[in-house]
Amino acid sequence: MRKRNLYLLILIFAMGMILSACGDSGQGSSGGSDSSGDSAEPMTNLTMGTGSVGGVYYPLGGEMANLFTDNIDVEGFDVSSVESGASVENIAKVQSGDYQLGIAQNTTLINAVNQKGEFEGKTTDKVGVIGSLYPEALQVVTLESTGIESIEELKGKKVAIGPPGGATREAAELVLSAYGIEKGDYEAYEEGFGDAKSKLQNGTIDASFAVVGVPSSTTDELANATGEVKFLDIEGDALQKVLDNSQYEAYTVEPGTYEWQEEPAETITAMALLLGSTEQVSEDLAYKMTKTLYEKSDEMTIEQASLITQDNAMTGVGELPLHPGTEKYFKEVGITE
Repeated sequence: MRKRNLYLLILIFAMGMILSACGDSGQGSSGGSDSSGDSAEPMTNLTMGTGSVGGVYYPLGGEMANLFTDNIDVEGFDVSSVESGASVENIAKVQSGDYQLGIAQNTTLINAVNQKGEFEGKTTDKVGVIGSLYPEALQVVTLESTGIESIEELKGKKVAIGPPGGATREAAELVLSAYGIEKGDYEAYEEGFGDAKSKLQNGTIDASFAVVGVPSSTTDELANATGEVKFLDIEGDALQKVLDNSQYEAYTVEPGTYEWQEEPAETITAMALLLGSTEQVSEDLAYKMTKTLYEKSDEMTIEQASLITQDNAMTGVGELPLHPGTEKYFKEVGITE
């Protein structure tokens, strides 16, 4: 009898420990990341998805993270920027809760809101715009030594179309298709901008697509290293097909945009946006971040920061959903009514 009572006490104690552990495992700090992506609690320790090394999203994300952390006085507040596949991945991960912030093209977010393209059948109701950042252009680049004169000639070639999960890949496939070049008609390299530059420089690939801010440091580095960078224009009927089947607009990279550039380059453009989770980023914190972004952007050193202004805050946003905190700030300063 005494042994039975002892076993019973041990069993009760063990069950109590298990129940206690289960209860604690569901508790999450508002200052930490929830790796499962299921937490709807507002957070203060935020992760921002950017893009691949070699593009503008990556360094800009790092500078914005520092700008927010240095200027916003909220207990436990911190922003960490991480390399990612860019637009598509960032939107998906803000929606899932794996990221709380992300940079993305407006064209990609329009597709996401309308459940088109990569987002067919998927909802993005937890993603809100914190503001418009800067225009970015699709730069289709080759080297003079390849002998390639136009996009039509990329059929059968080795082409970097951007990493999976990015807007560059979507744009590259859209443009190639407009020229009658479909998947399988070329050898696709799913490269980040830095890797694509290296492969173009050493002759591994023939051309590269990159949706980046203008001017692009990666394109400049390639030109300085080779002395023979050449833009391939998007023009004529193919350009019109792209415009008719997307949210892109026609754009000219004017001569002199790069010191070595003598001729205009005809291409397409979209706007880069900063996005935030409407569940994991509180209205008050989003308000403070929006205010900091547009009133202290001059504290950043990256060239594109000069384009982050109140005058451009709604450019490319249109009917896309704003984060409630951003909406509050925009109304306060007269950006929106």
